[in-house]
Amino acid sequence: MTAETPKVGIGIILVNNKGQVLVGKRRNSHSPYYSIPGGHLEMGETFEQCATREMIEETGVHIHNPQVIAITNNLKTYQESGLHYISIALLATEYTGVPELKEPDKCDGWIWVDPRALPQPHFDASEQSIACYLNNVICLSA
Repeated sequence: MTAETPKVGIGIILVNNKGQVLVGKRRNSHSPYYSIPGGHLEMGETFEQCATREMIEETGVHIHNPQVIAITNNLKTYQESGLHYISIALLATEYTGVPELKEPDKCDGWIWVDPRALPQPHFDASEQSIACYLNNVICLSA
């Protein structure tokens, strides 16, 4: 029998030229929360490789030069759902493509929103990461 351990999630704050961030209303384990795009880190991947792969898989958008801006220990999610994640958020302001719904079983659709007026309910790690972006600081939270 193996002990359960936290999972590593990668989230991407994609910012357009209007200062809006891309979010989607999630399905499955993160339902009914809005969240930035992202997914699970796979064995042997860097954070940047995972962010790039997840963006293409979920939205079809190719990001360039993503930068880590936040690491969160999502205890609120654990208390609410029993899912314990360590989340790494990356910021991407350079990209090509237009967001499309590539995984309709995981998300209802993508929308650009004002990061200061996020749709609710919002996934804890996503909200914390966007706060780091807005405050222009690298965040480490427990």
